[in-house]
Amino acid sequence: MSSSLDKLRALTSRLEEKLEQKENTASNAQKTKEASVPTPVEKPVTKSVEQVVKKVQTTEKLEDIRSNNIIRVKDLYEKLKIFEKSPDFDNIFIYKAMNLSGIGLKEDDFGEVREGKYIQIIAITYEPDKNGKKKAKNISLGYFGKAETLDPILKNEIIEFVLRWRYEKAFQNVEHYKDLIERVEVPTTTLF
Repeated sequence: MSSSLDKLRALTSRLEEKLEQKENTASNAQKTKEASVPTPVEKPVTKSVEQVVKKVQTTEKLEDIRSNNIIRVKDLYEKLKIFEKSPDFDNIFIYKAMNLSGIGLKEDDFGEVREGKYIQIIAITYEPDKNGKKKAKNISLGYFGKAETLDPILKNEIIEFVLRWRYEKAFQNVEHYKDLIERVEVPTTTLF
């Protein structure tokens, strides 16, 4: 939250400086112009400040959502005993993707168990083969038996774990691109 407040303060300071520059420019321009020439109406800066405040509030809400999501992922990580295959929770997000075997996650088969199949949570990583080419590698993070014998509550928790993991992974990707965009938006002469 402090970084959000620092950003808000810095942005407010820049806005105040720009407003002062505009006022000085407008004052000097007014002195040199004839009185009969109308001056353009400028948008009030308060709207820009309101937009910044709204953006900070939205960011704080997203941080709360993300924080709650991670707490729930960790709870499910322990409940589903994922720690047996991946002992360090902080490393659970190094995987490139996560999927389910034996339960549908697509719109047309969401939550449906596939009879005769075994239920597993599969993490996907990419590792170089002997030629240095990256190949997908599947890692089982949890095995839950045959689809026909799966408890409905356990099924929902398995699905929730995968979806919440994907949700956090999406947040991480958004954060990465947000940081890159901020680097471009910084008012400097060069990025590097």
